Amino acid sequence: MPDHRLPPLNAVRAFDAAARLGSYVEASKALHVTQPAIGRHVKLLEDWLGIQLFERTSRGVNLTPAGEKYHRKISAALQLIIEAGKEARPKDAERWLRIMVVPGFAKRWLMPRIETLRHLRPGLKLAIEPNSTFTEVDGKSADLGIVYGLDGQYADSRAALICPRVFPICTPQYLASIEPVIGPADLVRHELIHVDDGEWWNLWFAANELDIHLNSDMLYVNNDHALSVAESGQGIALANEVLVREELKSGKLVRAVDAQVKLESYRVLTPSAEFSADVAWFIQWLKTELEADFPEAVIS
Repeated sequence: MPDHRLPPLNAVRAFDAAARLGSYVEASKALHVTQPAIGRHVKLLEDWLGIQLFERTSRGVNLTPAGEKYHRKISAALQLIIEAGKEARPKDAERWLRIMVVPGFAKRWLMPRIETLRHLRPGLKLAIEPNSTFTEVDGKSADLGIVYGLDGQYADSRAALICPRVFPICTPQYLASIEPVIGPADLVRHELIHVDDGEWWNLWFAANELDIHLNSDMLYVNNDHALSVAESGQGIALANEVLVREELKSGKLVRAVDAQVKLESYRVLTPSAEFSADVAWFIQWLKTELEADFPEAVIS
């Protein structure tokens, strides 16, 4: 029987970008993903095909003869797909994807990738609504939602995406100005920034096997706000790796202590009714990109 299996399409997209630009770094910028994510996608495609697509060099990557032949074929196929979509789409049709999402994730992970989404799904218009308090999606105000919380907290959760590691962060200047923080218990001597009445910090301490119970005199409305306060040097906040990856890489923030635990998951909420092909596509894109960016946070 003929083999009708398709290769992993996100891997094909990553390979195409790297082949056109001659660099994993430039491909990662073009697709708004990390350089390691491009490398993992290409390795996945090489394993799927059973051939080597690139020769790695100090200046970037060069196509192997097999890779060059494959790229000619898939680049032509990708262009045909784009043209077919343009021809099939009614000229006056407007397709909106309305996404309700917790603010930290919206600002720090999703928004930098909006241009990539628009290029991947031509004709799809996006409406992003940051919202820190919603617990369900009714299909009227939003087509889907992205929340961050404990298992069982949301009745209409379609799927858990990832469960990232949580750790305390602050500015290097703040950390240098306080007494040395050797372990998690030392944190209580310093200014801790809260997004609730102390529950999240207490949960984090308990996961680190410490019987510490805090109450908060000051709380902020969401994780993004709390992280902005920490970025201004006013104390130590809890953060998950999705929200502060770039800030840690640049040195704007540092970990206050090495301890880290998994507490809550990012999840997709959808209406109870069947959803559109655009929603299904977005959920799959979201899951694939998050798992590529944060492989250690994948839920088995």
